[in-house]
Amino acid sequence: MASSKGVATSPAAARASDMEKMSIEQLKAVKEQVDLEFNLLQDSLNNIKTATGRLEVAATSLNDLSHRPQGKKMLVPLTASLYVPGTLDDADRVLVDIGTGYFVEKTMNEGKDYCERKIALLKSRFVLLIE
Repeated sequence: MASSKGVATSPAAARASDMEKMSIEQLKAVKEQVDLEFNLLQDSLNNIKTATGRLEVAATSLNDLSHRPQGKKMLVPLTASLYVPGTLDDADRVLVDIGTGYFVEKTMNEGKDYCERKIALLKSRFVLLIE
């Protein structure tokens, strides 16, 4: 956009001049829209942080599990608050939750790699949302 003197103006300057012409009701509507977008962005960032934290805990758990001997007794989580006793049969094979209730059997190294790749993906999305 060019000004009357032939100098290009930035889009921010153009929006600022448009906002100066708005009524109070229009400015309130713009503020509400910006607040809504900000809250959605904040929720998305919080969800990414939570998912990243869970994956980091899973990666640490896989690392700890790989050092345990076969036949080791342990508590197995069924839900966040329900654990049942179990015995480690094969520490090299794990079930990986890939989402929406689907599990895939993988080797320990494949499970660790899956967690690391998902963490990297989420962190890259986090960086994109911040920019």
